[in-house]
Amino acid sequence: MDRVIVFVDDLMFLSRIREAARAHDLEVHAARTVADLVGACHEAPRLVIMDLDRARPPAVEALAALRAEPALSTLPVIGFFSHVHAERAREARDAGCTRAMPRSVFVQELDALLAEPTGPRSPA
Repeated sequence: MDRVIVFVDDLMFLSRIREAARAHDLEVHAARTVADLVGACHEAPRLVIMDLDRARPPAVEALAALRAEPALSTLPVIGFFSHVHAERAREARDAGCTRAMPRSVFVQELDALLAEPTGPRSPA
């Protein structure tokens, strides 16, 4: 079974992602720490979903830890953020996020993102 790693604090949102993943026969692993995130990513997940507004530990710190690992440098990472924190998109892309989008767009595209067999494509 393919796997998705989720790095979010909001349990309701995690539940929403789990439900969507189940429809695509995807297992979801919720990482709580940077070490847990990096360790889980070494198990070859399809993609990582990250809340870019996460404060402890900061999402940008977690992205930096992922991208510091050569084996994880191309792993697809989808990040979402509150529309009031639009600067997080640039920060996340600079840190190695594959795609960063407002939470509302992420919710609309979640099913399609999970349906992509090899993870989401990088933006053009």
